[in-house]
Amino acid sequence: MTRSGGSPYAPHTPSETDAMLAAIGVDEEADLFDIPEGVGFDGEFGIDARSEREVREDVERMLGRNDTMVELLGRGHYDGYIPSLVDHLSQRSEFLTSYTQYQPEVSQGFLQALFEYQSIFAELTGLGIVNCSMYDAATALGETATLADRVRSTAGDRVLVPEHIRDEKRAVLANYVAGTDLSVETYEMDDGCVDVDALADRADDDAVLVYAETPTVRGVIEEHLNAVADIADDHGALFALGSDPIALSVLEEPETVGADVVIGDASVLGLPASHGMGLGMFATREEYVRQVPGRLVGASKDAADRRAYTLTLQTREQHIRQERATSNICTNQAWVALRAAIHATWLGPSGLVEAAKDSISRADRLADAVDQLSGVDAPVHDRHHFREFVASTERPAEEIAAQPADLGYAVHALDDHEIQLCVNDLGEDDLDGFVAALTEVVEG
Repeated sequence: MTRSGGSPYAPHTPSETDAMLAAIGVDEEADLFDIPEGVGFDGEFGIDARSEREVREDVERMLGRNDTMVELLGRGHYDGYIPSLVDHLSQRSEFLTSYTQYQPEVSQGFLQALFEYQSIFAELTGLGIVNCSMYDAATALGETATLADRVRSTAGDRVLVPEHIRDEKRAVLANYVAGTDLSVETYEMDDGCVDVDALADRADDDAVLVYAETPTVRGVIEEHLNAVADIADDHGALFALGSDPIALSVLEEPETVGADVVIGDASVLGLPASHGMGLGMFATREEYVRQVPGRLVGASKDAADRRAYTLTLQTREQHIRQERATSNICTNQAWVALRAAIHATWLGPSGLVEAAKDSISRADRLADAVDQLSGVDAPVHDRHHFREFVASTERPAEEIAAQPADLGYAVHALDDHEIQLCVNDLGEDDLDGFVAALTEVVEG
């Protein structure tokens, strides 16, 4: 309710503020905060005024001190060639200035692009409902856990995830379920794939969600997805599959292996590695459409019987009563989804398949080359790999990783004697240069 004659958006009056402060026993609002000395703003920024040209020169000089590294990092952050077309189209003013497409009458172009995004990912996953869009793969997994908790027909509180999962993704999932009765538990892996017997022993009727990945965080193509789906189904749990839209162009369709939800990071299309920003892929079966977080773009007809697009379903708490909301996702990832759709369309089906096959073959070639070096065994897992793999080293992994870094190559040291290498979209010269650098380290 608003005060008579006032605005519903007016701040509290001084007398209202004083009454609230008195009720909690403090003299002023500043007493509510504990700001260390030296951090609080004292009214002066202490920054000398400079011209635009001087600022640009300073920033360029500062950035010039960064080392130029060839990254073979991977593990959820993948760099690739982004066609210039993606920049040219996505940076048109009508896209850059658009926020959430609440008004369909002025947002038909963007809404159609998002509808095409949904259609592309529906084809890749085989599932009928695709959200646009999650923040990243980690938040998509968190939303999947809470969705499973809402739709599962019997009581249960356990979310089962593989032991080979990124720490950051596991941490986000833990944050998501912290306000629920859900608990997160891991199950064992066997040579990089799901240990089916171990999972069967861990799963019971208290499981609400079983999560698996292909490719895994270690680059392994999972070979037991049907068995995982069967175990989840036997206990009435949802089966969620984490994957990669480029990999999905050559892998078996998730719907055919029993996946109820497919998540992942769609920013492998349309974005270079940002080591932070992403785009969460989220697809599910039509029976769960009312439980999907975020929003869906749908196709309809206008008054003149012309095809038209609109936000068909919006289950965020900004749009409906809080108790009926499925999530509190706020930030609009539509522009990133637009870039992914443009990139996928530019590649087309054959281009996506070619990119996927290239990621497989170049990872195989790099593993073969590294395996020839004394004191290195690659890949650790005797499986098919996509884009990345793990190698074991006789010498300490931290030492092995540090020395190529001095030569301009960045790799992951996983533990005492394992490093992980990702081909990303590196050219043959870069990969050959890395093998030469690694050779110098381990044999020089």
